[in-house]
Amino acid sequence: MITINAINELRKQINEWKLKGLTVGLVPTMGFLHEGHESLIKRAKKENDRVVVSVFVNPTQFGPNEDLESYPRDIKHDEALCSNAGANIIFNPSPSEMYYKDASTTINVLGLTEGLCGAKRPVHFGGVCLVVSKLFNIVTPNRAYFGEKDAQQLAVIKKMVRDLNFDIEVVGCPIVREIDGLAKSSRNSYLSEHERSAALVLNQSLTLAKEALLAGKNDPAAIKNIITKKLDSESLAKIDYVEIVDSLTLKPVDIINSSILVAIAVYIGKTRLIDNFTFTQGGN
Repeated sequence: MITINAINELRKQINEWKLKGLTVGLVPTMGFLHEGHESLIKRAKKENDRVVVSVFVNPTQFGPNEDLESYPRDIKHDEALCSNAGANIIFNPSPSEMYYKDASTTINVLGLTEGLCGAKRPVHFGGVCLVVSKLFNIVTPNRAYFGEKDAQQLAVIKKMVRDLNFDIEVVGCPIVREIDGLAKSSRNSYLSEHERSAALVLNQSLTLAKEALLAGKNDPAAIKNIITKKLDSESLAKIDYVEIVDSLTLKPVDIINSSILVAIAVYIGKTRLIDNFTFTQGGN
């Protein structure tokens, strides 16, 4: 496995692969990789001849006062994980390699970005769409792999790929959790030991919600109340949002009679964590 920093060098290698008829899988990441990323890489390795993992903390998706500068970085750790998981290349460009100083192009997916995290982070998904579209153009992968923990991001990218006619299959992969249920996240590294214990309330609240849905409850307000009550029981937890939306449109639902996404964002101390699950009444 090799690490490449320059776009031209990466394109040269990709072209050599394509001339041999090899398929390419892309795993876009912001680095500080964990077992969740590892699962994406292994899935990509299984389904493609070659795998590229991008490691790039993308400045355009961070708003003012967010954690761009403090976002955890450890390229040596990332290289070891990628190598062990079967990746062929890490693409680790600098911001100046990815963005021209006078760049003026933006990409926005309307509708899907207005609620959930988009309502709280107004510049976020524009930055995500811009960097992912650039990665797609640079790597020209056959398939690209994203985690379902970032459910809104996955929906937005699928819509962008459709709307812009990218010839790429977007593959969503299941959430990877710690043995105690906490969803894997690079931001978990921010948590103190006490906060790490408190963060378990996210998955616990979602588990209670799923149990209620399985018991036949179909009132979104009642389900949201179950989640909120559990989250409020943890003194370190501050709710950002608790939402139940249609899993395709991401619009709020009045009654649960189709496929839904139950999504939460919660601050544990100063660390913002997200979690979710999808549910189909009668099918889950």
